[in-house]
Amino acid sequence: MASRRDDDHADNGHGRPLPAVDGSDGNGPLPKRPRPSPLISSAEIADEFSHHDPSVARLNNGSFGSCPASVLSAQSRLQLQFLAQPDDFYFNRLQQGLLRSRAALCDLIGAGDVSEVALVDNATTAAAIVFQHVAWSFSEGVFSKGDAVLMLHYAYGAVKKSVHAYVARAGAHVIEVPLPFPVSSDDDIIREFRKALAFGKSGGRKVRLAVIDHITSMPSVVIPVKELTRICREEGVDQVFIDAAHAIGNIEVDVNDIGADFYTSNLHKWFFCPPAVAFLHTRKGAASSNLHHPVVSHEYGNGLPIESGWIGTRDYTPQLVVPDVVEFINRFESGLEGIRKRNHDKVVEMGMMLAEAWGTCLGSPPEMCGSLIMVGLPGCLGISSNKDAMTLRTYLREEFNVEVPIYYNPIMEGEAVVKDGSNYSVTGYARISHQVYNVEDEYCKLRDVINKLVHDGFSCTKLPSN
Repeated sequence: MASRRDDDHADNGHGRPLPAVDGSDGNGPLPKRPRPSPLISSAEIADEFSHHDPSVARLNNGSFGSCPASVLSAQSRLQLQFLAQPDDFYFNRLQQGLLRSRAALCDLIGAGDVSEVALVDNATTAAAIVFQHVAWSFSEGVFSKGDAVLMLHYAYGAVKKSVHAYVARAGAHVIEVPLPFPVSSDDDIIREFRKALAFGKSGGRKVRLAVIDHITSMPSVVIPVKELTRICREEGVDQVFIDAAHAIGNIEVDVNDIGADFYTSNLHKWFFCPPAVAFLHTRKGAASSNLHHPVVSHEYGNGLPIESGWIGTRDYTPQLVVPDVVEFINRFESGLEGIRKRNHDKVVEMGMMLAEAWGTCLGSPPEMCGSLIMVGLPGCLGISSNKDAMTLRTYLREEFNVEVPIYYNPIMEGEAVVKDGSNYSVTGYARISHQVYNVEDEYCKLRDVINKLVHDGFSCTKLPSN
C-alpha cells in the first residue's frame, strides 16, 4: 500500500500545522487499530436501531440508509465539541479528523493513497464536481462541441439532470444507453452498452465521458462496471465516472481493480454513517489536479480533498465519524464482508418468498443484486404509470405502515411481456432492501398487505388521486 501522506497539503489552510492523528506532527502515522470488540448480539443490534419507528416495516434502507445509536452518540459528542469551542475545533481538530476518515476509507475501497479520496456531502455533489470539470473542458476548447457523453437510461434522476445542466449546456451530445428490464445476465447490459458506444463514435465523433452506475437505483441492478470500464478504455473513451451511490457496504468496492477515473459512493446509505456524506475517489492523472468543489472557499486550489474539507461554516461531523462506523462494523462476524453476504442472502430469500406468494418473479438473477432486489407485483394492481407507482407507495405507507419503493416498468414494443400467475402483465415492482436491523416479519407484512389488496379487488384506479 502506498504512503498515507497527504503531500498536497501539510497545514490546515490557515498557516498552522495540522495536529497529528497520533499527536506527533501533521503527517505522522495513524493510530493502531483497536482490538476487536466481542461480536454483536441480536439484542444489541435491536438496541442500536431502537430509534427506528417500530410500527413501520422499513424495507427501504436504500434511499436514506440507517445510522446506529453508537455512531449517533459519537457524532453528538463532536457536535458538542464544536459548540463548546468552535475555533479550536475548526483550527485544531477538523482536518486531522477528516484525514483519519479518508485514511480509513482508503483501506476499505482499495485506493492507492489517501490523496485520491475526498469527502463530500453525497454522490450528487460528487457528480457535480466531475461534470463541472467536463463542462470546463468543453467551454475551454479541450473537448469539441458535439463530442459525446454516455450515461445509462436508468441513471439516477438527479445525475441525469446534472449531466444536462453542466455538460450538455457546455456543448456535449448526451447519449442514453437503453437497458432491458427485467434483465437476465451481464451480457444483456454489455451488448446494449457496446451499441450505444458505437453510435457515440459514429461520424468520427469522440466519446469524452461515460457515466456508469455501479448499482442502478430504480430498477435496482448491479452493473458490470469493471467490464464496461475496460470496454471504454479499448474504445478510446476519455474518462469514466462510476456513480456508485448504493455501493459501499452493499457490494464489494475495489476502485483500483475497477480502474475508472472517478468513483463515488454514499456513506450514509449502506455504510451506517449519519447523513450526509460520500467519498469521491479520483484516479491519479491529469484530471485529478483540475477537479474543484463547486462551493469555492478559502481552500480553492489546494486539491479537491482539502477544498472539500473546508467549504464554510457547517456541520462536518458526518464526515468525521467514519472511524466510529468502522468500529461498529467490526463488531459483526467477518466485518463488512460478512454484513454484505448476510444482507444479500437474506434479501434474495425474502425476494423469492414474495415472488412465490404473488405468482411473479424477480427483476434480475440473484448474482445481479446486492442488498436490494426487485420483486414483481401482481398485475391486477393496475400500475400503469409512474404516478400510480408513487401513489401506491404512499398508500402502503399511510394505510399500512409499509415503506417500500414501487417501480413502474412500462411494456415496451418488441420486448417480452412478463406475466404473473393469473396471466396479468407485470408492470410494477417493489424494491426491497435488507440491512442488519431488518427482521422477516417486515417482509411478511408486505406480503400480506399486497395479498389483501389483491383479495379485495384493489386497483390503482381506485386511489383518490387518480
